[in-house]
Amino acid sequence: MGYSIAVLAGDGIGPEVTKHAVGVLREMADMGNFSLEVHEGLIGGRAIDEAGDPFPQETEALVHRAQATLLGAVGGPRWADGPLTPEQGLLRLRSSLGLFANIRPFEVLPGLETTTPLKRAFSGGVVIRELLGGLYYGEPRGRAGDEAFDTSRYTKAEIERVARLGFQLAKTQGVPLISIDKANVLHTSKLWRETVAELGRREFPDVTLEHRYVDAAAMEMVLFPDRFRVVVTENLFGDILSDLTGGLVGSLGVLGSATVGDWSKGPGLYEPIHGSAPDIAGKGIANPVGAIWSVALLLDWSFGLTQAADLVKEAVRRTVAEGIRTPDIGGTASTEDVAEAIMARMWAQHRAAR
Repeated sequence: MGYSIAVLAGDGIGPEVTKHAVGVLREMADMGNFSLEVHEGLIGGRAIDEAGDPFPQETEALVHRAQATLLGAVGGPRWADGPLTPEQGLLRLRSSLGLFANIRPFEVLPGLETTTPLKRAFSGGVVIRELLGGLYYGEPRGRAGDEAFDTSRYTKAEIERVARLGFQLAKTQGVPLISIDKANVLHTSKLWRETVAELGRREFPDVTLEHRYVDAAAMEMVLFPDRFRVVVTENLFGDILSDLTGGLVGSLGVLGSATVGDWSKGPGLYEPIHGSAPDIAGKGIANPVGAIWSVALLLDWSFGLTQAADLVKEAVRRTVAEGIRTPDIGGTASTEDVAEAIMARMWAQHRAAR
């Protein structure tokens, strides 16, 4: 059995964390007796510098040939004011792949209970962010003198497809689905709430559906995080609230994500939710956990190797619990130290299970 992935390391700390995430994936290939082809491509600021385009045609062709794409991070101040920005490449990548649901799980890793602002563990959950609509893609958009404008657009079909995945996940876990919007103000949110409610009545009558306004949800997620087991929301709100979960669990550096097209296994885009962090790039202290967790999601969603994914996650939990951590979560270990410790624990678990 063989698999092929595209690796887009990107900018800042992207190459550092991605290098170790690929290392974990190669180790898992050795354990699982499957072959792995890794093909690298350009994206973001580095792609602007080397190819004059934040998402070159060669990269686009590469990700469409691969069974999954692993992304590092894009962006940095040196490209922020140019006519081309790294973020444009990221948006074009997502649009080209047509993967509309960004799945962002969060949990307090063992040993980080005192690192979180809540100073306790909680059940954790997942934010499902619609990724191809809303303010990030709507037209018209631009600037005219002293005025700037963006347009938020959603169709019923776009809302249904991501909400359906949310209902499916909530049903599997036996928990309510919480849909977040701003339906008391925004027309797109009124359509969102109506569409999600109608879909629930029609296809998922056995799943409890709860609605929240985004401002109230932000407060409740801090006060009562255990209530938010499965959340579905639009693009901008999902971007903001999933970063909030990074604060809740202690650091954005420990969170990975999977961008997929539907409930079935298939091609996906996998990336840590942190940014390029140019201030620490090259220092060897970037947290690789988010990228490695993204590899676990890749193993599960795109390769269908659920046991392998669980093994990686458990190795991460044990490593952090033993105090092998980067500075962002209270440790002194380097990026490489953490990655090597995770791989060592993977092998120990693998041998113990044989």
